[in-house]
Amino acid sequence: MNPPARILFVENGIGYGGAVICLRHLVRNLDRDEFYPAVLTGRGGPLYQDIRNDSEWTCISDRIIDIPYWRNRLLASALARTSPWLGALLNQALSRIDDLVNFLPSFVRTLLFMRRWKPDVVHVNNEPLCNRAALLAARMLHIPVVCHVRGEQRGSFLMRRLFRLPRLFIPVSDWIAAEVEKIGVPRDRIRRIYDGIELDKLDPQADASGLRAAWGIPEGGFAVGLVGLLIPWKGQRLFLDAGRRLLQANPDMHLVIVGGTPDECRPYEDELRALAAEPEFADRVVFAGHIGNMSQAYNALDIVLSASISPEPLGTVVIESMTLARPLIAPAHGGALEMVQHRSTGLLFRPGDADSLAETIQELHDSPDLRRELGTAARRKAYETFAIRTHVEAVQDTYRELLKAGAAPGDTQRDG
Repeated sequence: MNPPARILFVENGIGYGGAVICLRHLVRNLDRDEFYPAVLTGRGGPLYQDIRNDSEWTCISDRIIDIPYWRNRLLASALARTSPWLGALLNQALSRIDDLVNFLPSFVRTLLFMRRWKPDVVHVNNEPLCNRAALLAARMLHIPVVCHVRGEQRGSFLMRRLFRLPRLFIPVSDWIAAEVEKIGVPRDRIRRIYDGIELDKLDPQADASGLRAAWGIPEGGFAVGLVGLLIPWKGQRLFLDAGRRLLQANPDMHLVIVGGTPDECRPYEDELRALAAEPEFADRVVFAGHIGNMSQAYNALDIVLSASISPEPLGTVVIESMTLARPLIAPAHGGALEMVQHRSTGLLFRPGDADSLAETIQELHDSPDLRRELGTAARRKAYETFAIRTHVEAVQDTYRELLKAGAAPGDTQRDG
């Protein structure tokens, strides 16, 4: 009998958010008789270190110097606005520095790690561009790669070249599958698989009273919350623009921003906090940060909001809020449009339109019956669509397909 196939998961996204959470659900539920996992991440904070509870875990940093932070500061500077050509030149210089001091050491260390650990399959948890070190190392070692695709693709030359390296792709929605096809990936290399969540670990009865008190929301207050990493395309600024229209007319309403901030997006968080400090918000905006117990976080919100200004592939917030029967508002584009049935499992608003968002929030605020009906239908839909066993089995089928096309696991001698 062959030993379990060794699956190396590589996570090199912008920060600890929905993609990492979905990865952990997958790793925890793999069939250990057939597959043995390890996780390699580009970041190593406490949340990532907790992955040790799920599998082997190693961090190979790709941020010796935090170039993305300085790039964001540059793009937000007066220099970039007044001298676009100079800003573009400096951006290119920063990119080349990033290649030398961040990418090259990360690639060498990743290559050496793969040679030592000898995976049978490499599974990158995000797009090829941000995982190019793992893709190139796997290609050099002739290891098949399956690649999750979680975002919209707008094909630069380098990105298109990198999309040639994985054997199979897992887009997380039909919309993303179509995007992958548009940049030239053959349909027979695409396996659309919705993200899976351990639904039974989300508690609809979780007591959120302590959390609401910590946020300063009084009894009888109404909390509207946007859940997601604090990065510009997640739409926190749009949320505040809509909230500005709502707070004066609704003295019971509070705006809650839930989610951590990647290091390179600290200036964006500073901008949001400065905006929320303006008098018209009247101390009714809460920056909750990262919350470990998401059942409590969702239950503390009377309305859950996804407000991404760019189309989002699916969004863990959509899955989790639907599972917990929370009234959900989402933009009518991307994966949300695919998952949320307007006036059945949630409400949709015009993407990027603060007036439309404000009107939709107001409608749900004014209709407790509609909130209850949407939540009940959303929970039923979530259990039909996002069960972890369905997700895991579909992903494992991609590993079996790759392994069947190559050597059986365990054919090569491994160290250790």
